[in-house]
Amino acid sequence: MSSLKKNNAQVSIIIPTYNESHNIIQILESIGEHLPKNITAEAIVIDDNSPDGTGKIVEDYLKEIKHRVGYTIDIIHRKVKSGLSSAILHGIEHSNGETIVVMDGDFSHPPKIIPRLVDEINNSDCDIAIASRYTPGGAIKGWTVKRKIISKTATGIAKAGLGINQSDPMSGFFAFRRKIIKGLKIEAIGYKILLEILVKTKGVKVSEIPYTFSDRMYGSSKLNSSTMLDYVKSVWGLYRYGNTIQNKETRISARFISKAARFYTVGASGLLINYLVSLLFVDTLMNFWYMHATTIGILVSMSSNYILNKIWTFEDRNFAAKETLTQYGKFIGFSSVGALIQLGMVYILVDNYQFVYSLALILAVIIAASSNFILNKKWTFKEKVWS
Repeated sequence: MSSLKKNNAQVSIIIPTYNESHNIIQILESIGEHLPKNITAEAIVIDDNSPDGTGKIVEDYLKEIKHRVGYTIDIIHRKVKSGLSSAILHGIEHSNGETIVVMDGDFSHPPKIIPRLVDEINNSDCDIAIASRYTPGGAIKGWTVKRKIISKTATGIAKAGLGINQSDPMSGFFAFRRKIIKGLKIEAIGYKILLEILVKTKGVKVSEIPYTFSDRMYGSSKLNSSTMLDYVKSVWGLYRYGNTIQNKETRISARFISKAARFYTVGASGLLINYLVSLLFVDTLMNFWYMHATTIGILVSMSSNYILNKIWTFEDRNFAAKETLTQYGKFIGFSSVGALIQLGMVYILVDNYQFVYSLALILAVIIAASSNFILNKKWTFKEKVWS
């Protein structure tokens, strides 16, 4: 780990890296080109022992360049790959600026947006400025339909389950005032630290700035099964944090909103499970006929939805065999109505209207999930629909 010197930087730009040897120098130079002349800034690269030598490349670059007025670069070497959020937190702890900017090192986050984020923080009462892909004017280039659906689903789960209103709480490109995290315990689990900051600083003013996310030109995406597991751990941990805070809240409205959020979060997780399992069987494992693959996706998501609703949404800890089997039977029965709707919609959209299967599937699942929620809330778990 590098021992960083104190400086008078107003803005600290945190760049976590892992195997970014083809991008990192160009990113650092581009940042220097776009920084306003009236701002003193530092860029801190946190490298998780990249096998491609990213850290060494930055070290060599620092030996070659002369000191730039208003812009310094430092490198922190970590011995093991410990995760994106922890790398960002590590960089923040060693930074000097009162305004912190977080970004990736692969050009998916264009440096030309940095001045807009900093300006939003410095010239308004905004505490967090998010570069958003999903606010009006924002866009994504270079992603497959599957990747976009996974991203939107993960964003929807986070927003519904954690009570977040921003359009892109999963953004990895944002700026914030250092003071808002002072005294907070940041767990830094997963790969989207912004989500944790938003949950733990509720009440601060947040602005969103549209930008176009472009998929990386060099290197490979860090999205994998481990990343998804970290995301689940992060959302669950933040939900428990929010639930602890909520237990101190006595207002009926707060309890109602929390219950509704959990209910729809389970539905969103079922949507993702249904979609991924269906695609797995139609494309990857067995090359099933799309109707068979859809049926398997429905059955798996039904079971996961029942378990999550019972344990999490309705906090039902009664697992007596008779009660559980009765409940599960009702859940499957009512969910079958939605399943028939889903199968019918998929068949009609694909065979009659020549929809792409993935798009037909997502539309059908959304309609089916809505009916499942209403029927099972009232009859399986015996709660008033609007309670």
